Amino acid sequence: MKELDLRGLKCPLPAMLARKRLALMAPGETVWILASDPLSVVDIPHMCNQEGHALIRSEKAGDHHRFLVRRGPP
Repeated sequence: MKELDLRGLKCPLPAMLARKRLALMAPGETVWILASDPLSVVDIPHMCNQEGHALIRSEKAGDHHRFLVRRGPP
């Protein structure tokens, strides 16, 4: 499974880079997005909603959050 490590980056970079990565993926593919910015718990789900991607899972993992996202339709 793919992983996009965005730990250490501050808002709005995690959501912007996640959007860019998802745009390169095929519809239906999944990726774990790792982000340590506290605002990522708001920004990543919001980006998924805006772009039509499915947020499958969101969880705290030590000093960061993990988001499992499925790429939506083109």
